Amino acid sequence: MHDDITDVPGIRVGQNTNLEAGTGCTVILCDTPATGGVDVRGGAPATRETDLLRPMHLVEGINAILLAGGSAFGLDAAGGVMRYLEERGVGYDTGVARVPIVPAAAIFDLGLGSATVRPDAASGYRACEQASSDAIEQGTVGAGTGATVGKLAGPTFMMKGGLGSASMTLSDGSIVGAIVIVNALGDIVDPHTQQIIAGARNPDGNGFMTANPFGNTTIAVVATSAALTREQANKLAQMAHNGIAQAIRPAHTMFDGDTVFALALGPTSQQLHDSLRAAIQISIIGAAAATTLARAIVKAVRNATTLHGVPAVQS
Repeated sequence: MHDDITDVPGIRVGQNTNLEAGTGCTVILCDTPATGGVDVRGGAPATRETDLLRPMHLVEGINAILLAGGSAFGLDAAGGVMRYLEERGVGYDTGVARVPIVPAAAIFDLGLGSATVRPDAASGYRACEQASSDAIEQGTVGAGTGATVGKLAGPTFMMKGGLGSASMTLSDGSIVGAIVIVNALGDIVDPHTQQIIAGARNPDGNGFMTANPFGNTTIAVVATSAALTREQANKLAQMAHNGIAQAIRPAHTMFDGDTVFALALGPTSQQLHDSLRAAIQISIIGAAAATTLARAIVKAVRNATTLHGVPAVQS
């Protein structure tokens, strides 16, 4: 076990990192089509294919999810993920072509490094080529390369955010994993100690300023080895947002792009249709996803490294 999202069987993660430009992308590949869900809480998201994940829509199998820097420009990287999958015969069969299903979300990182270099289709393709089920590199990597936190006092006093991942095994043997890109305007709080561990630094260099009243952008994927329906996967994404609220304050404002995707990789034949048993199952998995996502957020900033003069926690 790696204590990251690749502990969920059938998940592979690949990264493309551009340290000079301060941006990158991260792809989460599903070895078999996964049941997907999504919950967008922020008022300023940069997303792609989110409507497809909601109930009452045709396609149920998700082939990959892309997380990217570059703001809305970075969503172009999903095209490279689609090309990679199409070349391998992966996607929804329309009868005339297979169309890979690749939802995506991006963070705004144009203020660090270069504002004119963003993840593109070639970046997404390269991330797919690197994908594996090995332990994930965390911190200043992939879509978390240009992530920063604590911008209340302006760029002079902000700190590095980054990419984090964690997992948990439940009592029934099912696994819940999370991967997150932490690009918060506000502060990162350790839920266990309730102490700020990264955020807007005081101008005098001592500690942190008061929690930011405006917003932050966090994009994440939670995955489980359990079998869920699409309605249950959407509930999983909804409950996982509690992890953002536990570790980032404030969350879900009109200035946020907070988006959580959910993937269920268990075989559809094992989905629970008894309403009470299904309700208990998703409640347990959703609570675990929130705790796991909060831990991944903390890991993101603790593993980040200084980039372009922006200091990290470990600095």
